[in-house]
Amino acid sequence: MRRRLAALVAVAALGGCGGPTDEEQVRSVVDDLGKATAAKDYQALCDHILAPKLIAKVKQIGLPCEVALQRGLGDVKEPSVTVGNITVKGDTATAEVRTVAQGQAPSRDTLELVRVDDAWRIASLGS
Repeated sequence: MRRRLAALVAVAALGGCGGPTDEEQVRSVVDDLGKATAAKDYQALCDHILAPKLIAKVKQIGLPCEVALQRGLGDVKEPSVTVGNITVKGDTATAEVRTVAQGQAPSRDTLELVRVDDAWRIASLGS
């Protein structure tokens, strides 16, 4: 019995139980934002990274999400996102980020995220 309990404690201490924390999930989706933007994978941005309410705002210009993002981000070269402090409060979160791209001044922003079903999605691209 002691061995079994010790093994369970060891597995839990190594992160074997419960999966990634909310903070880790938020960091991951913000990292995915940077990767998808760099790869010009607008489909991934619209399908897996941006929150439905943000997509609805993007579509208000009369274009599908992917087309609107392509027009807005298509000329961005070598973008990079560095994630700083993350704050999670219930089903909302903020992530401080520093973005850089070739030919553009670096920017510091705070992204807002929301939990949609069981996944974190970006609700605001900066404030």
